[in-house]
Amino acid sequence: MLEDIILMEPDTLPKTFVPRITATFDAMELLDVIRAAHGPVVFHQSGGCCDGSQPMCFLKDEFRMGTQDVRLGVVDGAEFWMHQEQFEYWKHCQLTLDVVPGRGSSFSLEIPYGKRFHIRSRMFTEAELEQLTPLAYTE
Repeated sequence: MLEDIILMEPDTLPKTFVPRITATFDAMELLDVIRAAHGPVVFHQSGGCCDGSQPMCFLKDEFRMGTQDVRLGVVDGAEFWMHQEQFEYWKHCQLTLDVVPGRGSSFSLEIPYGKRFHIRSRMFTEAELEQLTPLAYTE
């Protein structure tokens, strides 16, 4: 039986990535309600002022990413994209998608529910910065 055990060098072990985007239970619960009513969704945070600085939730098939958008990851089954210039401000932080009372932004799908998506953040540790989930870009 011991002859069946394969020892691996630490450098060859699968790497666990630290997610760039996470979500609170409240955000995931609202996301479930939105998906039940509308289908697959995607998040985008464009930057700029006012509404653009908040994450917005759109139908996946109806929102087109631009060449300057970067995908930070997938949160509860929904891709989370951000404009590259905005990402430069946030690249050292882990973002947490949350929900707060209030009116959603622009055409974001949470507007009818009396809530809006909101980003909370914390700085990555030095160790986490070396293990971040890889970014993805539009093709």
